[in-house]
Amino acid sequence: MKTERHKKAALRRKYHVRRKASGTPERPRLSVFRSNRHIYAQIIDDAAGVTLVATSTQAKALRDQLAKRVNKETAAAVGEALAKKALDVGIKCVCFDRNRFRYHGRVKSLADAARKAGLAF
Repeated sequence: MKTERHKKAALRRKYHVRRKASGTPERPRLSVFRSNRHIYAQIIDDAAGVTLVATSTQAKALRDQLAKRVNKETAAAVGEALAKKALDVGIKCVCFDRNRFRYHGRVKSLADAARKAGLAF
């Protein structure tokens, strides 16, 4: 169980990252959240306060074809699916928000797959 000190440290890390990353209509923010079981990614326009595109390992389109465990391969599949959805909507350039997570492992795999599929950030 997390203590109050751990929660405060996580919020401090999150605010540190968000201070530099904000989404605009021209360049929305790609936000990543990972839990032990799933990984979530969404593209947000902070000016309007609207989520433009979102996907995760729980999405119906991905749920059947992915493994039950979340690893780098499943994170890459989520990143690729998100990039395809974004390109269909007309989003080509985003600002990456890793939330409070280090840029390695599943977060990096998702970002690299999104770049490979055509998103620029």
